[in-house]
Amino acid sequence: MDEERSAYEALKKTIDHHMELYYNEDQPEISDFEYDALMRQLKEMESAHPDWVTSDSPTQKIGGTAKRKAGVEVTHRVPMLSIQDVFTKEDVTAWVNEVLAMHRDAVFSVEEKIDGLSMTLRYENGKLTLAETRGDGLVGEDVTLNAKAIPDVPAVIGFQDYAELRGEVYMTHAAFDAYNVKMEDLGKKLAANPRNLAAGTLRQLDPSITKERGLRMFIFNIQDAKGDAAELLPSHTKGLERLSAMGLPTVRHYRCTTASEVLEAIDRIGESRGDLPYDLDGAVVKIDQTAYRTDFPAGSKYSAGHIAFKYPPEEKEVVIEAIEVDVGRTGKLTFRGRFEKPVRLCGTNVQRATLHNIDFIHEKKISEGCRAICRKQGEIIPAIVSVTTPGEKEYTAPRECPVCGHPLHREEDTCDIYCTNPSCPAQRKRTLSYFVSKDAMDIKGFGTRLIDDLVDQGYLKDCADFYRLREVRDELIASGLLGREKNTDKLLAAIEASKQNDAALVLTALAIRNVGRTSASVIMKHFPSLSALAEASVDDLLKVPDVGEITARGIVDFFAEEGNRNLLQRLSDAGVNLTAKETVTGDALSGLTIVVTGTLPTLGRKEATELIEKNGGKCTGSVSKKTDYVVAGEAAGSKLTKAKELGIPVITEQELLAMTGDVT
Repeated sequence: MDEERSAYEALKKTIDHHMELYYNEDQPEISDFEYDALMRQLKEMESAHPDWVTSDSPTQKIGGTAKRKAGVEVTHRVPMLSIQDVFTKEDVTAWVNEVLAMHRDAVFSVEEKIDGLSMTLRYENGKLTLAETRGDGLVGEDVTLNAKAIPDVPAVIGFQDYAELRGEVYMTHAAFDAYNVKMEDLGKKLAANPRNLAAGTLRQLDPSITKERGLRMFIFNIQDAKGDAAELLPSHTKGLERLSAMGLPTVRHYRCTTASEVLEAIDRIGESRGDLPYDLDGAVVKIDQTAYRTDFPAGSKYSAGHIAFKYPPEEKEVVIEAIEVDVGRTGKLTFRGRFEKPVRLCGTNVQRATLHNIDFIHEKKISEGCRAICRKQGEIIPAIVSVTTPGEKEYTAPRECPVCGHPLHREEDTCDIYCTNPSCPAQRKRTLSYFVSKDAMDIKGFGTRLIDDLVDQGYLKDCADFYRLREVRDELIASGLLGREKNTDKLLAAIEASKQNDAALVLTALAIRNVGRTSASVIMKHFPSLSALAEASVDDLLKVPDVGEITARGIVDFFAEEGNRNLLQRLSDAGVNLTAKETVTGDALSGLTIVVTGTLPTLGRKEATELIEKNGGKCTGSVSKKTDYVVAGEAAGSKLTKAKELGIPVITEQELLAMTGDVT
């Protein structure tokens, strides 16, 4: 039983993590399908052990929390609850028949479930007075100014009393594609999917951004109404029809009277998914007579009288025209399948899919000319699921680098194939792009296209050349390669500022295999400088926590190369800091594990982390039984709740400063 309870608690944490990413960060790591499977597993465990269920369970709460950065918080007049999901047509039929058994005259509305984010509009005396996001279902955020920038949101409607309407804000495929084209031209990060971009856009502080990006909205519910607007309430479908006649965009819906009609409508909506200019993630079934809905509650988290049928992940059959081979920054080969024709998946046009590695290609029997099923992993990364019709010839991996022609090497007992030529142009461009990236030296303004141009024009051969660009400033301005004078100086200033970065970031930026930002930070706590690290042996490195044989050997081999030692010297000559920071200057927090959550009065999250580590403490991102203190600021959220449940001491920023002796 202890093992099963532990598995239950671990599953709750996993789902909480994904709820945070989806609702609050707009950056989901898994698909809706995978998330729904986790929730079903949790519900099954709670059904078997109802005494385990507490108020913090994901089944008992709505996922989001209001984000303060886009507006002030507002308490909903009518809670904005979720809809209970079902995954089989048998479940739909059972629910419909249950309703008909109690109310023989019940009618149903089957509607598109738009993949966007919910927003409620409040109208008083015919005028829009407030627009609010869902947040946690009880408290959302005021986004009225942004809502007024959406063309589908009327500032005035033809009712003289009170009407509260709920709808889904979304982004069309065309608007999403236009945004990503613009970002690619600017060398900036592309949006993952329309839903995430729509959510981030609605929460912008500047309404002009909302208008520029072209958000849209469908009304799908009348939440409340008084006076002359009350006529909207008794029949849901008639209410939507009345709003539609007034010019408001309402969700596409079908009025049904039997279970078979409901299933037919669900199929009709599902079959149309590929032809719509926006994304769907299901079909909603509602009882048309709103008075009947309260007879079918589904718990405190869900709206009564509603269910949502979730479609399985969208898949398309493709013809793999060619298998493309690329070389990453570490020299490892990557494989992608290019389709004969692009297909639309999860709101984006897709013409390539990852093929992972050569073993995956052989296992799936993927070859040029084959027909295969493509699906987006986590609704983000296109991947091949299976082959339906094999090609004529089995695919064979190249023996020479497709970029430089150097012989390739396959690491023993792995599926990884590498180009070991350190001068390979493909590796050079990717290594340079990584050097300036956010995870490394964080030199803002350098997109992949700009790096490619600087390499092609001969300005960059290795990362030390970034620090020589100032010597050719006038030449760069004349060529327009970095833009006009103002932008060129801005980029050169960013390069200059990066010289003061911690040596751990420089180590990260060198792109040594298996040395990422976290491991670089740990390593540089044990060496005074990169020069000292360059002299370390494998045995020296194995004394560092979490550094294994492969990583240690990779570091030693890297610095054994004369070219890499020369690079380190050139970075030093350019004034780049290679000395590690004195990370621990006191022991006031020695042995303590501390979590920082919420917005602190004076310290940023990075500053608070540095303060804790400087005083010998360990700063982690999640609350557990091993946590000694939680430093809580404004809008602390779920981590504060978890700390209270576990009985972990909660302290303020001022108390943290007092513990370290930094209080004034």
